[in-house]
Parts: sequence; C-alpha cells; structure tokens
Amino acid sequence: MPEPTIDPKPQEKENKSRKKLGEILIEQKVVTEDVLRQALSDQKVTRQRLGEILIERGWVRAEDINIALAHQMEIETVSLADYVIDSQILSVIIEEEARKYKLMPLFKAGNVLSVAMANPNDVVAIDQLRRQTSFQIKPLAATESDIFWAIEQYYQSSGTVETVLTGIDIDKLQKGDSKQEMAILKLVNMLITHAVHERISDIHIEPEKNTVNIRYRLDGMLHKQYVLPKVLQGAVTSRIKILANLDISEKRLPQDGRIRMRVEGREIDFRVSTCPTVSGENTVLRVLDKTGLTLGLEGLGFPGRDLERFKKMFTSPYGIILVTGPTGSGKTTTLYSVLQQLNKEDVNVMTVEDPVEYQFHGMRQVNVNSSIGLTFAAALRSFLRQDPDIVMVGEIRDLETAEIAVQAALTGHLVLSTLHTNDAPSAFSRLVEMGVEPFLVSSSLLGVLAQRLVRKVCDKCHEEYSPDETMIKALHLEGKVAPGQKFFRAKIKGCPVCNGTGYKGRVGIYELLDNTPGIQTLVLKRSPANEIRAKALTEGLVSLRDAAMDKFLAGLITAEEVFRVTQEVEI
Repeated sequence: MPEPTIDPKPQEKENKSRKKLGEILIEQKVVTEDVLRQALSDQKVTRQRLGEILIERGWVRAEDINIALAHQMEIETVSLADYVIDSQILSVIIEEEARKYKLMPLFKAGNVLSVAMANPNDVVAIDQLRRQTSFQIKPLAATESDIFWAIEQYYQSSGTVETVLTGIDIDKLQKGDSKQEMAILKLVNMLITHAVHERISDIHIEPEKNTVNIRYRLDGMLHKQYVLPKVLQGAVTSRIKILANLDISEKRLPQDGRIRMRVEGREIDFRVSTCPTVSGENTVLRVLDKTGLTLGLEGLGFPGRDLERFKKMFTSPYGIILVTGPTGSGKTTTLYSVLQQLNKEDVNVMTVEDPVEYQFHGMRQVNVNSSIGLTFAAALRSFLRQDPDIVMVGEIRDLETAEIAVQAALTGHLVLSTLHTNDAPSAFSRLVEMGVEPFLVSSSLLGVLAQRLVRKVCDKCHEEYSPDETMIKALHLEGKVAPGQKFFRAKIKGCPVCNGTGYKGRVGIYELLDNTPGIQTLVLKRSPANEIRAKALTEGLVSLRDAAMDKFLAGLITAEEVFRVTQEVEI
C-alpha cells in the first residue's frame, strides 16, 4: 500500500479558515475525541504527523486519512456505486495503472478528465496521468474498496453488450458465482449508459417466451436494440429492482421506484416500473435527464404568431391555462418552460406532480401519494393555504381537482395544468362533462394549448423528392406548391448520425385557443367541441394539422409524420 499523503508539508502555510485534520476525522466519525486526544498527546513525544500516528496504532485506515485530507483540501468525495461509467472512458487509463495508483477514470468534460482516487493528493500519480493522457486531471476522493470494486466491475468485462453476454456462464450464475453476478451488473450498466448516450427516453425490458427483448424509445418511437437469453431475465430484473430499492421477492404485483445515478458525469434520474405478465416481469425505465431538457419556449418550436399570444396568456395575474395532448407529447416540458420564466424571487410557485420529474430551485414541488391520501385535489387544497402566486397541477383527472383549480383561479391565482384531450376545443367540453359549471369554465379559463411532438428528418441523410399526385391531394396542396418548393423524406437506412432511423430529434406543433367572448358564449350554451372548433377557426385558430403542414413545407418533417401525428377534423 503506497504511503498516503498524511499532512500538508510543514513549509506550506495552512489556510487559517481550513479545518484541522482531527476535527474532520471526528465529524466523519472515524475517530472519537478520546482517540484524537491520545494521538495528539503521543504526537508531542514522537513529533510524527497526526495521520501517521493514527495509522500505526491501527485506529484508522490509510484511506480514511486520505478521504479526510481530501475534505480538508476541498476535493469532492464520490461514491462509485452512484456512477455508471462509459466503457469508452476505460481506454484512457489501462487497468494495470488503475490498480497501481488505486484510481478509476469516471468521465471526460472537454479537456478535463475526472478521476476517482484513493489518494487524491498523490501528485506523482496525477502528473503521470496528465503526461500520459494529455488531459487536465481533476482528482475526486473515493475509498480504496470502492476503487477496486469499480475496477473489477468495469475492466474485467469491458467491451460491448454482445461480449459481456458471451462471457456469462449460466450455470455459474445460477450457483451464485460473484464474477457472473458482476457481469450482470456490468450488463445493466451498459444498457443504461448506451441509453443516456443516445438520448433515449425509455428503456423497455420485455420478456417473451424464449427471450428478453431490450427496446429503446428514441424520438417517440420504439426500436429493438438487444435480445437477451431468457435465463438472464430474473438476474437483470433483480439488479434493476435493487438499484430502485424495490422488493426483489415480489413478482406478482406491479412496483414503482426511482434510481439516481451519475452517467457520463451527469446526474440522471430513472423512473422504474415493473409489471407482471404471463412471460415474466416487464420493466420500463423512464430516463429523466435534466441536463438534456430543452427549456425555453423559443427552443420548443413555437411559431412567432403563437409565441407572443401564449406569453401574454401566462403572464396574466390569474386564471387557468391548460396544456393538452397524449402521453409523451411534451406537455410537462412546456409547463416547466413556462414556470422557468415565471419563477422569480417575488413570487411563490408551487407544483403537485405524479411524480416530480425534474426538481427546480425556488419552487415548492410535491409528489402525489394516493396511498396516504395525498391526491392532486388534497395537495391543491393545501396549496391555497400556503399563499401561492402560481400553481401547477400535474393533471386534472376528476371533478374535485377541477373545481379546486377553478376556485384557485377565481381567487387570484395563476393555475397551470394538463388535460388528456385530442385538441384544444375539446378541453372546454371535457371540463363541463366532468361536472364543472359552464359559467365557471368560461370565466376562469384563459386558454388551451394542444400539442404534439413530431420527428425531424435527419438533415445529414435526408433525400429530396417530388411527391406524386396522390400525396399532393392527400395534403390538400393542389395549386398551392410554390415554384422551387423542396420536399424531403427520410432515408430508408438512415445514417450513423440518426442511428439508421432517418430521423434526428423532435419539434413541437401547437394549437393555441384563446378563450374569446365568442368561445365563452358557446361554453355557456354547453355547445359540443365541434361547434367550439368551428367558431375558433373563424377567429383564426391554426389546427394541429395546419401547424404540422407548416413544418413540412419548411423541410423540417416528412409527410409521413404529418399523417402519423395529426388527423383531419371534420367540422
């Protein structure tokens, strides 16, 4: 074991504001005050450094001293169990050197390589890494046991998912062999790392009769990524349950949990759901990457004609704004973008969500917990006694929640929420159908935003083409195609940039409906959604289909996306 850096060199002037080593060891509960007092007494006789005395007498381990010194030098301490390390980073530092210097490469950001070290004060090792890699080295403190655990986990089974699968011995795994269990841990980590790297929104682990399919949802579409042997189903599911603090013995009932890990240097949350099926437990992980969250209405694809109207709507002092659309249509992102603009020191913003997907500074965010009676309605009722200015309700699901939201809006609060309707006009009818009085709907609702997410055609491999007459007719473009108009479609086999899909990224399309006097009159009459839509169109409503067509004519999306995501509505 290399000698740890016990104390700063005598000639170095210690910062007066820096805590002493003994104080830190007591705070970290490594030594007691009696032990420290004895060590300090011995120091007066031996003239040794405090750390040397504590180690020689067996009162602390060398790594305890290193961690304490890292704290003293204000070096960040990390737990490697919270990290998922990309296998590509392992090529930067070979296993032999990782073992020699007791360190583990974690991630690279620009020209800086973050490395977990058992002795982050080892300047010899840091200089060697700097020369070898040509990167600036950022040392982080970790325990020696953590370091060697990570080395065994990652270096011993580095490579691709396929190579990890090839190296798994089923018989030894079923007998509880630790190396095989480590391979399962590596396999799950690789599935997670790949998903985060490729901007995957959901990981599906789906048992079949003889196999287990791994499917990733990219840009709203599911793609089969890997096929695992059926015998690995239980081990993979159990590993994910352990990470999410779920009951691995319970396989008959659905379970929900959450994982927080550091992947590629970023803190990522995963929402975990298991569900028993006839073929075994189905597991889905929703990837919640706050760093990849595009906030800001300007970046969500709002056309200029709607952006200013929407901003005027949500800067009103009170009233309800609803965002509608199916699951996965970007409603939460839109609401968070609005809240980000409204969240200031002079306002009190409170949200109730199921669950809270992203946490933001300055907002009071509450998780729904129906098992103890903390429903949307209960939380919203409590909010009204918390002096809020702005309230966000994850979803209006029932009459009670709707009525409290209306009450909040009418008593001077701005309320933001979502509703599951296909379009904006249907939101008015849905609230009335729930049982909210029409006069309350017409007086409290500021407006409704319906939205969808459509896949953008990959700008690296898209193909220019001329649509045939059938396509022109289906899109109602007869006589409307301008000279020189370019049409693009996705390349069948795609390219490496778009992972062979022909599409890269998504953009929003929007249908924004203001609660005008004309709309209010129809709501008071309990008019159906189609009549409200007809009136809105005469007042300038741009439908979801027309919004998609604008993106199509701009060359951002394909005709197939227009038909997949929107439909013509008969008036």
